[in-house]
Amino acid sequence: MRNEAPWRDSCDRAFRPRWFELSQTELDERFELLDLVLPDPSESDLAEAVRAGLREPSKKLPCRFFYDERGSKLFEEICDLPEYYLTRAEREILTEYAAQITAGLPADLTLVELGSGSATKTWLLIEALLEDRDTLRFTPIDISKSALEASSESLLADHPNLRILAVAGEYQDGIAALKDENSGAELILWLGSSIGNLSRPEAADFLGGIRTSMSLDDRLLVGIDLRKSAAVLEPAYDDSARVTAAFNLNILERINRELGGQFDLDAFDHLARYDVEEGRIEMYLVSGSDQSVRIDDLDMDVSFVRGERIHTENSYKYSLAEIDTLAQSTDLILDDQWFDSQKRFSLNLLRRR
Repeated sequence: MRNEAPWRDSCDRAFRPRWFELSQTELDERFELLDLVLPDPSESDLAEAVRAGLREPSKKLPCRFFYDERGSKLFEEICDLPEYYLTRAEREILTEYAAQITAGLPADLTLVELGSGSATKTWLLIEALLEDRDTLRFTPIDISKSALEASSESLLADHPNLRILAVAGEYQDGIAALKDENSGAELILWLGSSIGNLSRPEAADFLGGIRTSMSLDDRLLVGIDLRKSAAVLEPAYDDSARVTAAFNLNILERINRELGGQFDLDAFDHLARYDVEEGRIEMYLVSGSDQSVRIDDLDMDVSFVRGERIHTENSYKYSLAEIDTLAQSTDLILDDQWFDSQKRFSLNLLRRR
């Protein structure tokens, strides 16, 4: 599984670059980048995914391809929308409970983050950890070297007692590599609600993979969005300003630009619906008419009938019982759990049995 882009429910904010405030000697002493990134296969990945996904009886496109430059900017706008509660809810939890979350952790702790992005929410946990530590080691893992460098700039400038070993690579590779670098316990962060982009079996497999690398002293903090009414969930993924619609349609625009596609974006509509039984938001692009679309670089014509859907994303929501089941299925113990004031979102502290 690749994580070359931030999954949908992991929005964050970029810090102002501040490395100019640090000397080169300080940087050399406090920052290191471990590069595990393979040559970028994104263009061939896109072509392969489009060719395969649009030939299936139920057409689909993977959500990881949302995040080109324009898609990433649109996603930043989504994070500020009044309907999109997730980022605000998680930040409320971290602001209120960072001290509780970090209480009792070993002094020689290393903080690890999966898909760190700009690490602004992580800043709250770093502050709490440095309250009773002279130094702290932070090891963010992200496929994007530029994101790692940008977040490290401000974190190092803001926290003189912080050292950063950034890992550019995929999550599992990064965790494995850190076991050779880190001594002592780890607090592994998977913030946002990226787990929601995985099916429930996939989520269990992913957490199970992390568990195999955890020691008995390690902890895993996972953000999980909670089940709630369609009246709350559907507007979060289909806002009145239609920013999410533009975000969804941007995947067709990317195919046009990168693969010679001839999609008319006005001929497709954005649809977000909550499947109560499955407990997931489903996002689609819906053809407004019978039509055929040419994709030149793939030498491919794609036929649509009116109302036919292209599935682009799922976002699974969990009940408290389902979180317990997820933990048990991966042989993890739920140590503690925190919620925002409206109980829309949860942070879950897990340890291995």
